[in-house]
Amino acid sequence: MKKPAIDTHPRGILWLTLFSATGTLLCCALPILLVTLGLGGAVVALTGAFPLLISLTQHKTWIFALSGLMLLASGWLLYRPGQACPADPVLGPACGRAMRWNRRIHGLSVTIWGVGFFAAYLALPLQIWLEGGQ
Repeated sequence: MKKPAIDTHPRGILWLTLFSATGTLLCCALPILLVTLGLGGAVVALTGAFPLLISLTQHKTWIFALSGLMLLASGWLLYRPGQACPADPVLGPACGRAMRWNRRIHGLSVTIWGVGFFAAYLALPLQIWLEGGQ
């Protein structure tokens, strides 16, 4: 007899959101962090080795908007009401483990996206405001 498959639909979209959130971190937050730490030469070497980073940075608004929408969609899939694991003694614990891992991956994705958003959009205006600049 064949075992029924475990229903973990959000898994694919959660991995996609993790990679998109990591992409926002790499394109926008990492170069800002390196320059802030005085490692501008590392940013030049990084963009020389990966010229795609320049294109990603030029379109960071779209990248952040799309990855944010994907995070919202995956969050809705993950936390929507009416979800329950089966009562089967084998499938129930497996479903619970899958849901816990999905929530961890989603939380990590949201954290990475938040760090990238802060570095790309809020860090410089906050620094200017704290220094009493224009």
